[in-house]
Amino acid sequence: MIWTITFYSQRVEEEIFALPAGILARFLRYAERMEIYGPDLGMPHTRAMGGGIFELRIKAAEGIARVLYCTVVGRRIVFLHQFVKKTEKTPSRELDLARRRMKEVKHD
Repeated sequence: MIWTITFYSQRVEEEIFALPAGILARFLRYAERMEIYGPDLGMPHTRAMGGGIFELRIKAAEGIARVLYCTVVGRRIVFLHQFVKKTEKTPSRELDLARRRMKEVKHD
């Protein structure tokens, strides 16, 4: 059964598609796999962050990016937020933003 990929907003979609070419290419490849195999591609590609938030882990020549997402009833994967990773640990403000957006998405 196929999964559907959506974005929290047009702005999030635009931010993701504005990522450097190598990172974007990997994002597109992983997103395609997620449509077929579901949201959990396993490490090192995806990781549960707790509370229903997951991260898509992207590494390319240009650096490291994370796309935070959640799943919604009806086999939907919603990309909530993206950021280029500059520290070892995911900054809590990035996770907090994704959590707020997930609450909105799940209460629609």
